[in-house]
Amino acid sequence: MASGIAENIARVQERLASACERAGRHPEDVRLVAVTKTVPPERIREAYTSGLRDFGENRVQEAASKRGALADLAITWHLIGHLQSNKAKSARELFQWVHSVDSFRVAERLHRASAGADGSGLLEVLIEANLGGEATKSGIAESAALELAGQIGQLDTLRLCGWMLVPPYFDEPEASRPYFFRLRQLAKMINSAGLPGVSTGELSMGMSHDFEVAIEEGATIVRVGTAIFGTRPG
Repeated sequence: MASGIAENIARVQERLASACERAGRHPEDVRLVAVTKTVPPERIREAYTSGLRDFGENRVQEAASKRGALADLAITWHLIGHLQSNKAKSARELFQWVHSVDSFRVAERLHRASAGADGSGLLEVLIEANLGGEATKSGIAESAALELAGQIGQLDTLRLCGWMLVPPYFDEPEASRPYFFRLRQLAKMINSAGLPGVSTGELSMGMSHDFEVAIEEGATIVRVGTAIFGTRPG
């Protein structure tokens, strides 16, 4: 029985293109990251065969268990879940992007781990912002953003290139718009400060139910799981 992954990807890409058209943007300026939490390697391979190259995992351990089975594919791996500082070495070895840096301690651990990393070059990192003030979510407060960005900019094995946001969940996607707008304004403010080593043009925001609104508000990366792979446990 066909899984429908290729058809789902086509629908997501159509939605992405329509959102870009409404916003006066080009679809190629938005990176589609397929979220693969609980998705087995064979289904990730099917999504890759259907044209996707960016895949996001929530947990370091789960990514490690899949990498071997997919080592022949030219995948760009994104860590999009919370990163504990004691997992920084493994994260540095497994991922090309880390979206969820939320403290200088985590950033510094990623920096120190560069000596043992399998890959070469800079690690692309994003600061996770918690603009909803939700105690159950990771991320820094808006008031701490400038200081943390400046600190990370001093770590020469990391490239601080933007921000990630998981807004409060709303049944109506339009309700997320103010949070996406605030993240874009935060990035503009940090950029205007002219901090050394800091360029925060990447905005990782928007998931299956609200990524079109996020694109309209400037998202450069959208993280889509359910709309590609269907509803999953966990």
